[in-house]
Amino acid sequence: MKNKFHHFKDKHLLVIMTIVCAALILGTCTTNVVSSSVRSVAGYIVAPFENGINKVGTWLTKQYSGFKRVKKLSSENESLQSQVNALTSENTTLMQQTTELSRLEALYQMDQEYPDYPKVGAEVIAKDAGNWYSTFTINKGTNDGIAVDMNVLGQGGLVGIVTEVGKSWATVRSIIDDESNVSAMAASTSDTCVVTGNLTEMDSGKIDFINLIDDNNEVTEGTTLVTSNISEKFLPGLLVGYVSDVSEDSNKLTKSGTLIPAVDFRTIREVLVITQLKQTTDGAAVDSASGTDTAGTAAAGAESAASSAGSTSEGSSAN
Repeated sequence: MKNKFHHFKDKHLLVIMTIVCAALILGTCTTNVVSSSVRSVAGYIVAPFENGINKVGTWLTKQYSGFKRVKKLSSENESLQSQVNALTSENTTLMQQTTELSRLEALYQMDQEYPDYPKVGAEVIAKDAGNWYSTFTINKGTNDGIAVDMNVLGQGGLVGIVTEVGKSWATVRSIIDDESNVSAMAASTSDTCVVTGNLTEMDSGKIDFINLIDDNNEVTEGTTLVTSNISEKFLPGLLVGYVSDVSEDSNKLTKSGTLIPAVDFRTIREVLVITQLKQTTDGAAVDSASGTDTAGTAAAGAESAASSAGSTSEGSSAN
């Protein structure tokens, strides 16, 4: 009986163990299948999502890095632009100073051409409407010794004459103005003529001269014209301009033509006012301040200016 019970017990235990092992095997297989299915589903669902997040993160990182680079470049660009603006401003200032220095050097050279005439420098502060400096105002007046009929020089030669004056200002009528008439002569021959202002003709860079007496036909293109010693208001020997063309008048006695002024009447910034009036008493030019007789020195200055103008006529006529 004992043997039977023992045998039964062993058999049932073996069956139970077999069932348990089978269950465990089945459970393991099922778990693997489920886990594999879960992993497969996760692979289809989670992986793309993770990839998308990774791509978005990478894009945001690149955008942030790009933004930092743009901000850095923008800051550098602003700094460079500031430097460029500063250098441009400095360069403009230097150019203006160079231009001004060039003009002042030309005026100084003009001052040296007529050393016997006392002069006062002045700046142009206003002008009439139009392209040309036909009449304009300077910042010097009676307080500086300026008077009506004083001659005015600019870069190149004669500009005009003072027509009105106040304590700290004066009006100048230039030789190109329609109302201007200047007694002039050829520097090389002393043949006289009258230079007349002509703003219409000035649009071509020229003005007129008339009543030229040239019996020997020596006044030709390029001849230098200076103020005449017989002028009532203009001191002798001041450079006026250069003959452009000349032709005989219908009376067969005189000639007329055009000349190119020595001064550029489009850009006058500074001038020299000769503080000496032309007076005809005893044929002497008298210094308005001291009464010194300067007829001899004026003639010498005229000869010197005419000689200098003759040697530089081509270059001056372009001014």
